[in-house]
Amino acid sequence: MILERTLSIIKPNAINKHVIGNIIKRFEDNSLFVVGLKMIKLNYHQVSFIYSEHKNKLFFNELLEFMTSSAIVLLVLEGHNAINRNRLIIGHTNPAYANIGTIRKDYADSITKNAIHGSASQEAANREIYYFFKKNEIYSTL
Repeated sequence: MILERTLSIIKPNAINKHVIGNIIKRFEDNSLFVVGLKMIKLNYHQVSFIYSEHKNKLFFNELLEFMTSSAIVLLVLEGHNAINRNRLIIGHTNPAYANIGTIRKDYADSITKNAIHGSASQEAANREIYYFFKKNEIYSTL
């Protein structure tokens, strides 16, 4: 198995539901360990960076408004095959198609307000992690 890091973002609707601890527990129960954590309020440029592939899509303005509406929690998760395992735990982007027991099935309100973001690839994980975290803000043995 490959030891990896990935980024997850707990979105404003999950923050407002007070389920941060529940979400982190799901990761830890599945051997994905928090090695970096921040709570911030995103701005336009940060949202544009995270969702650059969606910038010219019709739903981008709704996503931008939502993601800048309140605080978010940034998590750097570490574990074996962290990227794929993280995506299995969070579930399908559209909560209507998410498996029972996934974070999105349990906490999402809509496809836009789907509770959590997870890096899609190793390249995306590295790009996203080091956009938000300095190396000395990540605590692990990697």
